[in-house]
Amino acid sequence: MSPASGTGTLSTPVRANAQTHDADSKIKTTPSSRGATVISNNIGVLGVKVSGLSPWIQRDIEQAKQCEADAMLQALLQLASLTPETMQPDSDLLQKCLEAVLPVCNGQVSAGDTSSLEIKTALHDYVLPGKEDIFYGPFTKATNIALACLADIKVDGMRDPVPAVDMICQQNDMPMTQIHQTEKSTRKPDLVLLPLNTACAAFPAVTDGKEGKQPGEKKDNEKDTAMDNENNDEKRKKTRKAHMEGNATSKPKNLPWKDILACLEFKRKKTKELTSPPSSYTTTDYVPTKPEYLRVAHRKAEASTPDPPQTSAPQPSSDTAFQSSGLTTTKASLGGSSSKRKAAETLESVSKRPKINSDDSDADIDAAVQTGLYAAEMFASNLGVNYLLNIIVVACSDDVMWIWYYDRQGIIQCSGINFIQDLPRFMVLLYALQRFELHDWGRNKDFLPDQVEGKKCHKFEFEDKDLGTVDLLLDTGHKERVTHYGLQGRATNVVPVTSKALAKKYPDIKEGMVAKIFWGEESRTSEAKILEKVEEIAKERTITPTHHGASLANSFSTCGINVSCLCGSNGVHHRDVSPPNLMWYKKDGKLIGVLNDYDLSSLATELGPRGYERTGTVPFMAIDLLTEEGQRGKVKHLYRHDLESFVWCFAWISLRYKKGVLRPRGSRPFDDWATLDAVACGDKKLSFQTHRRVPAGTHRKDPGWQFIRKCLEVLEPQAYLRRIRLEAALEAGTVTNSQESESEPEMNRFLEQFKFTETWAALSNPSP
Repeated sequence: MSPASGTGTLSTPVRANAQTHDADSKIKTTPSSRGATVISNNIGVLGVKVSGLSPWIQRDIEQAKQCEADAMLQALLQLASLTPETMQPDSDLLQKCLEAVLPVCNGQVSAGDTSSLEIKTALHDYVLPGKEDIFYGPFTKATNIALACLADIKVDGMRDPVPAVDMICQQNDMPMTQIHQTEKSTRKPDLVLLPLNTACAAFPAVTDGKEGKQPGEKKDNEKDTAMDNENNDEKRKKTRKAHMEGNATSKPKNLPWKDILACLEFKRKKTKELTSPPSSYTTTDYVPTKPEYLRVAHRKAEASTPDPPQTSAPQPSSDTAFQSSGLTTTKASLGGSSSKRKAAETLESVSKRPKINSDDSDADIDAAVQTGLYAAEMFASNLGVNYLLNIIVVACSDDVMWIWYYDRQGIIQCSGINFIQDLPRFMVLLYALQRFELHDWGRNKDFLPDQVEGKKCHKFEFEDKDLGTVDLLLDTGHKERVTHYGLQGRATNVVPVTSKALAKKYPDIKEGMVAKIFWGEESRTSEAKILEKVEEIAKERTITPTHHGASLANSFSTCGINVSCLCGSNGVHHRDVSPPNLMWYKKDGKLIGVLNDYDLSSLATELGPRGYERTGTVPFMAIDLLTEEGQRGKVKHLYRHDLESFVWCFAWISLRYKKGVLRPRGSRPFDDWATLDAVACGDKKLSFQTHRRVPAGTHRKDPGWQFIRKCLEVLEPQAYLRRIRLEAALEAGTVTNSQESESEPEMNRFLEQFKFTETWAALSNPSP
């Protein structure tokens, strides 16, 4: 979809080093996240506060693309049309809707005893001087009156309003909470758009029972059903009007994030009066606002803003398209047109950021970052959300609103709309949103919500060539569900699942199953393809544990051998060895380690520098990969990097947990590893490896510490000798960082050095 001015298409830029693969080996959705993905997927493991994730959200916000306001409105109208898959020519639909809403703007439309004249009255109240929170009421009132009057406006090709959603604007400014892997978040959106039923449910003292047919009630014929539907519609309108005139401008209690359709955030610190609404409105061309695009205002604080916990090779800045949205970004103009400035010119440079304190409250956070946090809450509260919308309203010389669009590929903000002076465009926005089905709000139609024995669940079915229809019942309300808190990337969720078809096929599975749900990455070979290669290697090279007994070291040994077998010249690089990906099972009295989760893995045979892309979980990545060269993709990923990750995993597990329980904050080491940027984390780990000081709260003779200390003693000289050899080769010009390699015998010798330590032997044969 293109705006009238005709600009380039917008898509998430592909990686500079991405290679072309066969179509059947790719999953075409998202790129690597440049923000919160890895940290948020491991909140429980890393012990990170949810409040500490705002700097990572900010990094995603700073990468936002831009589009013109009319392009955004045209795209939203397209979604709300009768033929959303059929592209409308140019801006025809937008122009028709701008003309259709003019009578509402000029006070010429009534809905029952509600007149659109009241919109202008509310806006006159809105522009008066005062503190920010006193303007929530007039804005809410103007919005809801507009929705009532827009409901009966007919435009050829557009749908009618959706009663099942029945969107309404609700004043909030109250805490809304949500649990993320045992961590509770608290946010306070100023206003929200949500279904009428949810808004009314927040005020139970005035709720007039359930709408529609009561349980057990039967209808005799179609006439009774039609009459009942008509009565329900009248009842809904009465309920809506009563809520508009009463509780819509009151403060609700803990609205559920799962029902929020969009959040509106206001920033208005000036007390001077704004420009009043004009006496009448006409359809006009878009007038750029000042500023045209919202800048991210960075906060002053103590700690450095982290670099992305998971990074990839530098991405080109070309403006190419979000296929899911149909939006287009603005191109750079040689004439310097303010309407076509690129994101890099309007958002402050990352390199010029002041320092940020990750524990700041929402009130201290920039509006764009704050609404990004709201979007993260909305993504986390529902399964497989496709995209979201939020709105920011900031008082400049006049009040300007920016629409923000978020999906797993990236973020777009549209140019500003002066909703008082350019009221028709605001009315077109409401007109489109009022006609959205739930899936138009980004809800995933493939995951159907259900209640089973009072539990929140989702149903999903798929076809398998061997099993036929496979049913899945996802326990999305389970306390151990692993959710994602972020804006971009794979957004992995792991939930318990039951299945009649799979239970019949695999009757020996007694301890339950889980489903892993994520957005795959377009330029990366799919996990299914990787697992086919892993299975092929496993058949060729049987892995037999060399130690007996149930021990952590034996599990480490098995996983290390697994990696060694996988990383041959024709094998697989795992690339994300971290605690959540380490599993075990018992067989014949032996503890067998399992290396799980291959969605970040790559094939050694792939063409191009795929081995240089930085992927992984920062606290567990090899130190070489956490250098500036490593983060720029100039260090090739090798077997020793995965094996070193095992050492950091065991340091983390052994020293931060006691009897399987995460130690309290203040009594466990390495908390800062989870929040520092990649290079700073690497410096911390290098210091720990070099000095090997006993962490606070750990006894010097603790077997776990002794084991880790010996592992570090292996790593340090190995790293030193390798650097000496590499520096000599670099100086001689015979090799580069990206050309470094290792043979399978070298891999095996590296693993053997760990296995020959005394502490390994002690842990491999624990006392009875």
